[in-house]
Amino acid sequence: MKPSFSGRRAFAPSRLSAVLAGCFAVHGAWAQNAERSLAPVEVQSSRNSVLGDAGTASEGLVTQQQLEARTVYRPGEILEAVPGLIVSQHSGEGKANQFYLRGFNLDHGTDLRTTVDGMLVNQRSHSHGQGWTDVNFLIPELTTSLDYRKGPFYAAEGDFASAGSVNVKYADKLEQGIASFGVGQNGYNRTLLAASPKLGDGSLLYAVELFHNNGPFTVADDYRKRNGVLRYSQGTEANGFNVTLMAYDAKWHSTDQIPQRALDNGSLKRFDAVDQTDGGKSSRYSLSGVWRESTATTQTQVNAYVVRNRLELFSNFTYYMDDPVNGDQFAQPDRRTTTGINASHTWASSLMGRTTENTVGVQFQNDSISNGLYSTVARQVLSTTRADHIAERSLGLYLENKTAWSEKFRTVAGVRVDTFQFKVGSDNAANSGNSAATKVSPKLNLIFGPWNKTEFYTSAGYGFHSNDARGTTITIEPKTGLGADKVPPLVRSKGIELGVRSEVITGLQSALSFYRLDFDSELTFAGDAGTTEAGRPSRRTGFEFSNYYKPNRWLTIDADLSFARARFRSFDPVGDRIPGAVEGVASLAVSVDKLGPYFGTLQLRYFGPRPLIENNSVRSRSTATLNGRVGYRVSPKVKLELEGFNLTNRRDSAIDYFYTSQLKGEASPVPDVHLHPIESRSFRLSMVVNF
Repeated sequence: MKPSFSGRRAFAPSRLSAVLAGCFAVHGAWAQNAERSLAPVEVQSSRNSVLGDAGTASEGLVTQQQLEARTVYRPGEILEAVPGLIVSQHSGEGKANQFYLRGFNLDHGTDLRTTVDGMLVNQRSHSHGQGWTDVNFLIPELTTSLDYRKGPFYAAEGDFASAGSVNVKYADKLEQGIASFGVGQNGYNRTLLAASPKLGDGSLLYAVELFHNNGPFTVADDYRKRNGVLRYSQGTEANGFNVTLMAYDAKWHSTDQIPQRALDNGSLKRFDAVDQTDGGKSSRYSLSGVWRESTATTQTQVNAYVVRNRLELFSNFTYYMDDPVNGDQFAQPDRRTTTGINASHTWASSLMGRTTENTVGVQFQNDSISNGLYSTVARQVLSTTRADHIAERSLGLYLENKTAWSEKFRTVAGVRVDTFQFKVGSDNAANSGNSAATKVSPKLNLIFGPWNKTEFYTSAGYGFHSNDARGTTITIEPKTGLGADKVPPLVRSKGIELGVRSEVITGLQSALSFYRLDFDSELTFAGDAGTTEAGRPSRRTGFEFSNYYKPNRWLTIDADLSFARARFRSFDPVGDRIPGAVEGVASLAVSVDKLGPYFGTLQLRYFGPRPLIENNSVRSRSTATLNGRVGYRVSPKVKLELEGFNLTNRRDSAIDYFYTSQLKGEASPVPDVHLHPIESRSFRLSMVVNF
């Protein structure tokens, strides 16, 4: 069913053009002194310093050199360069990762806004989970930087950004070609070929990746992916453009979480599965372009994209609880076309005699979505629970001002306005309908210093996340036929933060922040449906302490520590803990390079126990992994690398849930902990040839 937009106000191209023109016209009204220049960006060899430019203590820029030093089991783990962020997996490797940050179990990406060269990766109103963030298409060798921000304090960050945002930037051209060949245990093999030869006045970057991995599971993951990038670019980062084609497709088998009781009685082993037919396949195809123009006093950027995503996903979390004969496997297909445009203009001027920068921006996105929920057995459809077509549109406008009021005091103030429109056409007319909402989100950051290479920050801001469109129009629960309550289209978040950043010790960059983040409605995971539900208001308080230390030319140390306290704010006799909310997180990475032909790294990652139910009577165990890599440069163009994962071979969980399930042969459902194990110790050997 494809509903029309007749009778509704739509964001027509002419309206969007008018908005863009109006936004950029503000430049003429605000610019008071064209001789003012934009703040320069200082670039260091190993890490970019944001001292003097950052608005908070919890933002940063990770460089290509830092990313190259990391050992990653899966592409999404490059995001763990963000201090306090954990990336794991609770099912087959082709599925979107599980994310933890600032006291959140972010499920598959809700409240962590992720973009690649301006393209939003989070998928709205997704069949499996709101904000679905599948970054399996990332190619680490093409990633030149990773820009992260945390909290609702940034005018340019909209939907899903309340806990944080990550922007991945791909290279326009490579210094030299790359041919990489890797083999390893558990059926791992990977081939990558990438280069960027000159073409006319620009460069044509291409990359082709072939990948396979089984994992340690009894029924192999058999994860196969084909991945490609083709980009033409001209000019520089400040003045130039690029046009990019990306293509990715994959298929896999899933070993989903298993109940603890089956491990205890020996009926299942650690890497077994209850339903051996779970799995899926996905594809992503995109066309995007970026244009930038800069002068001494202005910066203008426009990027536009169209993305086609498809997913077929089969899961079984409760086994034989609902259907003792066929089992509880369900399918959640999702296909969508997403189009978007982001534009911003920055100019330098004077405000009451003070140096100031102004930025005005517009962000438009349209999603045409078809998804559903079906009961299946061995991936064959038995019945339809629901099927929907969703049209979702959003328009965000923002304005930001950076002013240096004195040598030791500056501000970053901003406001954004977001409006969303939803139209749901359901197979059950009672669940069809329209909804709309608008949020105004002011932001303010006060920055004091620097004194002795040390700055202090005070930040406050409002943000939001969108809810699944289907929840905004629902009246009948499709599975039970009972009445259902609608959820608000947009959910407010409010944050405050105090922080300090210092580079007083030569070679050491440190940042400490204390934060509080409130949500009007908490999203929690429902194990029996494989989805998230809107729940009670919540509050998280915590701190983060990050350090990057380079004492000499051959040694680098990254050390991060964070802790969060997460609670529901309204009373309920079941308790006030938020299930799955991560508490303590720590990481330590030590890298060595320029020791003759040798280089290497060791990475320790830890995230602590978590409450699994509201009264805190059931908690997960902690998880710790130690990964490492040692390399040898055979010649300036050839190097060998040996990577090791889970070197101590710990038997920890990648994730734990507590819910009710029923195994075949059990007389009734049983509430229990359900876990997905981290992978056992494994090694991968690769050869990289530059040309």
